Amino acid sequence: MGSSPLMSLGIRAMAANYAALQTTGHNIANANVEGYSRQSAMLSTSKGQFTGAGFFGKGVDVTSVTRSHNAFLTRETANAKSLAAMDQARLLSLQRLEQVFQPGEAGLGHAASELFNAMVDLSSRPADLATRQVALARANDLAMRFSEAGTAFDQTQAAVTADLKATVAEVNQLTAAIAKANDQVAALRGSGHPANDVLDERDRLISKLSEKVMVSRIEAADGSVALFIGGGQRLVLGGEATKMLVVPSDVDPSRSALAMRDGGVNRVIDDKVFGGGSLSGLLRFQNQDLVAARGLVGQLAAAVGMAFNDQQMRGLNLQPPAGSVPSQPMFGMGPSQALPQAGNAKDATGMPIGSVMLTVTDAAALQASEYDLRESASSPGSWQLTRLSDGTISTVNSGDVVDGMRIDVNNPQPGDRFLLQPVSRAANGMRALLTSPLDLAAAAPLLATPRSSNTGTGVAAEMVVSASPLPYPGVTETISFTRVGNDYEYRSSITGLSTPWRTGEPVVGANGYTLQMSGVPGDGDSIDVAPTPAAALATNNGNARALLALRDGLIAGGRTVADTWSLSMADVGVRVQSARSSSNISAAVAAQAEQTRSGQDGVNLDEEAARLIQYQQSYQAAAKVLQVAQALFDTLLQTTGR
Repeated sequence: MGSSPLMSLGIRAMAANYAALQTTGHNIANANVEGYSRQSAMLSTSKGQFTGAGFFGKGVDVTSVTRSHNAFLTRETANAKSLAAMDQARLLSLQRLEQVFQPGEAGLGHAASELFNAMVDLSSRPADLATRQVALARANDLAMRFSEAGTAFDQTQAAVTADLKATVAEVNQLTAAIAKANDQVAALRGSGHPANDVLDERDRLISKLSEKVMVSRIEAADGSVALFIGGGQRLVLGGEATKMLVVPSDVDPSRSALAMRDGGVNRVIDDKVFGGGSLSGLLRFQNQDLVAARGLVGQLAAAVGMAFNDQQMRGLNLQPPAGSVPSQPMFGMGPSQALPQAGNAKDATGMPIGSVMLTVTDAAALQASEYDLRESASSPGSWQLTRLSDGTISTVNSGDVVDGMRIDVNNPQPGDRFLLQPVSRAANGMRALLTSPLDLAAAAPLLATPRSSNTGTGVAAEMVVSASPLPYPGVTETISFTRVGNDYEYRSSITGLSTPWRTGEPVVGANGYTLQMSGVPGDGDSIDVAPTPAAALATNNGNARALLALRDGLIAGGRTVADTWSLSMADVGVRVQSARSSSNISAAVAAQAEQTRSGQDGVNLDEEAARLIQYQQSYQAAAKVLQVAQALFDTLLQTTGR
């Protein structure tokens, strides 16, 4: 029939516009779906039919439905989200850590100040038991604050481990879903048309995965994608996903590390290869920020605790019989430790053969750092020591003292490596050891008394006993002054040696003390430095003044206690501010990247509404063609019937 080609044209046009309407409706329905890419019905002109009068068109064909997709923008958006998630995870962890470094009355600095204030009262009233009890209470408060800080660090580490496990579980779910989507894409590729919705879902899953860990992707010929994390570790390959695990760190078992399950073996991933994602932020916080915070608090705990212990043991307490009971340390602290690495040589029982012993020799020289100790490649038999806080490298031998710690290596094996933690655990379990007010050693073991026959004005202003025990216990040392020109020299009755001396300089006694003089001694004047008699112990405040002097002493890394705590708070505060700034910037970059991607590949409802009207009108026009063709057909039938 003559109307048949026209009817075919109308049907094709209606079908094409109906397909376009259906695609537009699909776009409108998914406009608010995350990761959805705008789809378009692709139309092409059907080949014309040749007749003697020329080629007559046969209408339109629907060739495919494509999606708007920019691979570069999609990849850049995923990477930007990965960096933003890393910065956000680190910031949240740092904000939790910041609670340990409180200013004011809630902070460690206030507790230390209260203890020093108690020492002011003790030096004024050494015989008052109530004053002594207050001093013990302040010492207990300080120890509890340090112990609580150590516990807070442990809880923070546990929270990091829990977050890592939860995130890794999400990663494994996402990689399994991506592998399944790869199989679907590869299976549908044989149809000759892209599986748009499946591809969108896979890109959405990869975007979610990028927020956990930064990945690189490689497209395969079958349409699947292979995903790799830093260092070339395979995460997804075709329809197979490699499982990720959280395992104890080889460096410090109390920390966590990430590993890939490959061929039945857990292969630990170096945390430095992670370029982004919340996993990277958590690992960076754990291995850098939390370690630094432990070091800062541990350094202060070790310095304060050991300084008080040393000075306390140099003095005399009031336990009966007076002057006969040795003084005990004031604080107990967590130990210094040297952790053997997982790869060190082991014996038949699985225990490391080589070991390292750390002994603190000078608490004031301790640094807020961990150390890496390994065999020196340039000096066989020696060891390379790296201070991890600043990367300082030195070569040491067993028995050497570095940064206030003595390092003794026992039974070393080739390739052995150790992580040294001289102060990291000092705050953990810190406690006050003294239980009775009589245990406080407020009295100095020596008492300096000028002789009544002296003619000058020189008297003992301040004496600091540095030796414990005394080199010459029970011995009275007489310091005799002789004028030599405009200056003096003093002679010790113990050694018989004379030492040049000027007014204002300290006198160094042979019995382990230094004596600061006030006034000017006369020629031939003498001062007797004798053991403090039992009758004078209750009123003697020599050691209490020495304990108070620790407040202004450079006992923590060359700084006072107050300065050390202030710098610790500043260090953590700077880390938090830096992390917040990085998080704000990376979040803004990620939002901008997503906006750019969605602006090109996403759905614009105004455009879709315009297309909806366009295709509706086209559909109506095509229906009119079909209506005309039907009318022509009816006319032909009527004509033929006549």
